[in-house]
Amino acid sequence: MGMTMAEKIIAAAAGAASVKPGDIHTVELDRLMSNDGTTHLTIDMYNDLKNPRIADVGKLVWIVDHNVPCDSVKTAASHKKMRDFAREHGITFYEGAGVCHQVMMENHVTSGELIFGADSHTCAYGAVGAFGTGVGCTDYLYAMVTGKSWLLVPETLKFNLRGKLNDGVYARDLILSIIGMIGANGANYMAMEFGGDGLKTLNMSDRIAICNLCVEAGAKTALMEVDEITLDYLRSHGREPKHSFKSDADACFAKVYDIDLSTIKPIVAKPHFVDSVVDAKECVGTHIDEAFLGSCNNGRIEDLRVGAALIKGRKVHPHVRFLVVPASAEVYRQALAEGIIDTFMEAGAIVMNANCSVCWGSCQGVIGEGEVLISTGTRNFKGRAGHKDSFVYLASAATVTASAIKGEIVTADMIECDTVNVL
Repeated sequence: MGMTMAEKIIAAAAGAASVKPGDIHTVELDRLMSNDGTTHLTIDMYNDLKNPRIADVGKLVWIVDHNVPCDSVKTAASHKKMRDFAREHGITFYEGAGVCHQVMMENHVTSGELIFGADSHTCAYGAVGAFGTGVGCTDYLYAMVTGKSWLLVPETLKFNLRGKLNDGVYARDLILSIIGMIGANGANYMAMEFGGDGLKTLNMSDRIAICNLCVEAGAKTALMEVDEITLDYLRSHGREPKHSFKSDADACFAKVYDIDLSTIKPIVAKPHFVDSVVDAKECVGTHIDEAFLGSCNNGRIEDLRVGAALIKGRKVHPHVRFLVVPASAEVYRQALAEGIIDTFMEAGAIVMNANCSVCWGSCQGVIGEGEVLISTGTRNFKGRAGHKDSFVYLASAATVTASAIKGEIVTADMIECDTVNVL
């Protein structure tokens, strides 16, 4: 019996000839990423060890991204603890570089690697064919000290993509549609693997957006087949694959889904669950107080271009705060060079530094009681972006921007038919 991509990566990391779902293996990890959400807790546990050590400091990458800049004295203390520890031990450290997953994709991750990240959206690394998975502080500490961990081999759901997304429909709409189809528990402790001819129509930003949100269906990891788009991306960032695995023809999948990309429509996930998805048209007219374009899911240059093209020559609705937050400093600089930042600011948007921002709901753009946010962030749970009695709708960069202009949820095509205001 053949193996899936996930099984091959685990087998390679375990030094095993083959593995199968349900097996438990000790694996050698390639990278360990942690951010300021929990690293201070890991440091405290590390300092309590009888014989503290770091197995391979070259594998560690620490990134301050969740509360940047500091929002309180308490946050400043945790950042200082993280900063000082990283300096003392020679850990690769980023502050102000952007959201952890975007920074990792820009600078570190390559195909075939097995990566633990102290953040649930580490599955984003599957965009280049890496097995990325989120872990808690205890598992992270063990891996940091030993360089190893254990993994239960997951079953795999296969998604065969065919056709092409229609104009005005985005990868964000696709993955929200899939989550709505299989449910928030539909891939619990499974790998979600994507392939098929339709994959070739999706650029790297699309692939990151899809893999990033797979955890919202309960997935252990997400993986894209390695192809020329993958290899071009890696080479443009000075990297080569560790492995270029593909699932065997006789690999066993828990279930196979065939998805015609041309059938996907603009989607909105309604409060308070990511799988509460509907055709965006069903939400048209819903009043909003704030809009957010950013996050590790939808803050790349491609997303900013979509928003800028819609808002150019128009204005943010006077009753809406529109926060635009590039996913990394690299994205920010590119947006500056292309005039995108100017476009947003001329329209009345608030452009922030590269960080998690509103998606995290802690340091920027927090919404109050009864307020409504439409967001390209990752989650819309109750209280995710502020008050427990606020409301978060999830949508694509196009729908979010169009809604910021209109002051209520609308789709991009409804804005595009409007006459452009002269500034």
